[in-house]
Parts: sequence; structure tokens; C-alpha cells
Amino acid sequence: MKFLHLADLHLGKRVNGFDFLEDQRFILEQVLDICDKNKVEAVVLAGDIYDNPVPPAAACTLLDWFLTQLSARQVPVLAVSGNHDSAERLDFAAQLLAGQGIYLAGRFTGAPRQVVLADNYGEVEFCLLPFVRAATVRHFLPDADIPDYDAAVAAALQLAVPAAKRRVLVAHQMVIAGAKSPKLSGSETVPVNVGTVEAVDAAHFSDFCYTALGHIHRPQTVGKNSVRYAGAPLCYHLDECGAQKSVTLVKLGRRGLDRVEVLPLKPRREMRHLTGPLAKLTENPTDTSDYIWATLTDPTPLPEAMAALREAYPNAMRLDYRPRQTDEDEAPVLAVEGKSFAELFGDFFEQMNGRPLTEDEREAVKKIREEAQK
Repeated sequence: MKFLHLADLHLGKRVNGFDFLEDQRFILEQVLDICDKNKVEAVVLAGDIYDNPVPPAAACTLLDWFLTQLSARQVPVLAVSGNHDSAERLDFAAQLLAGQGIYLAGRFTGAPRQVVLADNYGEVEFCLLPFVRAATVRHFLPDADIPDYDAAVAAALQLAVPAAKRRVLVAHQMVIAGAKSPKLSGSETVPVNVGTVEAVDAAHFSDFCYTALGHIHRPQTVGKNSVRYAGAPLCYHLDECGAQKSVTLVKLGRRGLDRVEVLPLKPRREMRHLTGPLAKLTENPTDTSDYIWATLTDPTPLPEAMAALREAYPNAMRLDYRPRQTDEDEAPVLAVEGKSFAELFGDFFEQMNGRPLTEDEREAVKKIREEAQK
């Protein structure tokens, strides 16, 4: 059996004020082409299908179109809710859709939903575990010892009696292998408890020949090749500039996992980070429709800089300044002991701007300091 592992579509998402709906349809059209080319037999959606619990109507229409296209191809869909989704809304018409091969698991209702499909080698069970919190699982297992997030997921999985020898888990959780955490990006929201990130140990997935994860936007494995995050199909944060997005093609053989292929996706517009003086960045712009994050190295902020940048790059998203390029990890620590506020501020200003304060600027800082102390 060959199936596609997708996650974190975040339909309806806006990035820095830009509507990504057209970008999302563009990428979903590529996914359909990949299904056709590779004769895919199922599609897994591992949560965060929508970007928020009450998605805009256009996002719902886009999902409807995508699921209809897959159903017309007779490609079953196995989907779970993520932390961004409304579990109850995602469950709407779930029983009706199951008749069309669209299997949705929005709410956790006491055990993971189990769907059995078949290939030339027999049955394959897809175990659908929506995003859960410890309190959710405790509600169904009031007598169980469930102190944290990890124990909750472990307890939830134990409620699923194996329905086939080859089993695939679909889940949307923060997963670690031992002490190693996955690589995060700025567009993710991770569960936090008393200042620490809550996570699930990948060891709980040993009964599954493949674990299709969602939640982390960078494609990566967790401990071993069979436990994998597909990653988001588009860049949803500026710290992902230049990242190669992809979809994961999984092939199961007679005994279980046979092969995993990471197939690249090409976005409608790239997201790029440019650094340099404003005049240089706007002199001979290339690929002007891309989404741009510009870091200007001009010595002082320039009036109407964003307007000038968007004249060259209409989809410029962000502008910031770094007058003197330094390696932040190797920047010298300022000596602070025994220095006055004025001296410390002067040191900081010079480090950030590459020049000392003028006398007028020193007087202005002094006056602001005095007014703040009144």
C-alpha cells in the first residue's frame, strides 16, 4: 500500500497580514498531481487542517474541494484534528463522509478511531488519535494514573485493540525520542506545563509499523525512520525562509514499512530573507512576486523604507534593521560592572549602530532618563 502523509495544512491562515488561501490551493493541486502520478491508495492528514477553530468560509470551501477531489479518485482520507482545529466542527457529518471514504477523527471519544483498509497483502489498520490533553483522557479513564501529557497518550493508545498485523498511527502531538527534541519553527504552538514543554515519548509507538505525525512544521524523523513529521506544506513563518517543503510518500510491504520518500513541493511564491542596504536591495530586484523579509544594513532607519521595498517587492512582509552585521552567537559580552546608565546605553547604541552617540543624542538620553526617574 502506498499512502501520502500530510499534516499542518492550516487552511485559512494569514501570514504577516497576507491571505494564503490561493497559495494553499496551489499546493493542494500539486498534492493531487502527486497522488495521480504515484497511484496513491490513501491520504493521511495528521491534524491542524484549519488554522483556527472557527475557520473562514473560504477555507471550508477549499477543504471541501480537496476532499471531493480525493473521493472522486477513490482515494480514502484518514484525518485527525490538531490543536488548531475545532474537534467538534471537524466531526460534522463524519459518519456520512465515511461512506465516501473520508474518515475523520475530530474528538477523542474514549478510544482512537480504527479504520481498516486492504491491499494485496491483506489488511492495514489506521489508528486515528486526535490531539488530546491529559484532562481529556482522564475524563474517560477516571481511575487511571494519568499525571501528564505523555501518560495520557500512552493510556489512549492502550484502548485501541489491534485490528490488523500492520498498523499505522495518525497523531498530532509533540513527540521526542529520549532527550532529543524535534526542530521547531516560529509558527508552532507547543504544549507547556509550568514553563516546560510537554512531550510524548516515541517509545509508545513501537506497536505501529509507521507513525504519521503532525504538529511540527519542519519535516523530520523522531528517533527512527518509521516515526515521522511530514511538516507543513508551506512556509508559515519567516524563520522558515528558504526551507524546502515536501510531502511524504509511504510504502507498506508484506511485513510492514518498506520505503519512505520525501517528495518536494514548489510553492506559488517563495519566502525569502534579503539582507543589505535598501538601495542595493531595490536596485535590480529579482523574483519580485516572492514573499520578502528584508533586513536593512543602512546606518540609520530610512523614512518610507517599507514603501520603497514594496515598490520593488509588492509582497514584502517584514522589514527590520541590523546596521552592522555580526554573528550574534559570537558577539562580545559588554563589561557592565561599575558603569553608569549613560555609559551602558552608549555602549549598547554603538554596538547596535556601529557609531557612538553624538553630543545631542547624549543630552537627549540624559533628559529622558531624568524624566523617567521623577
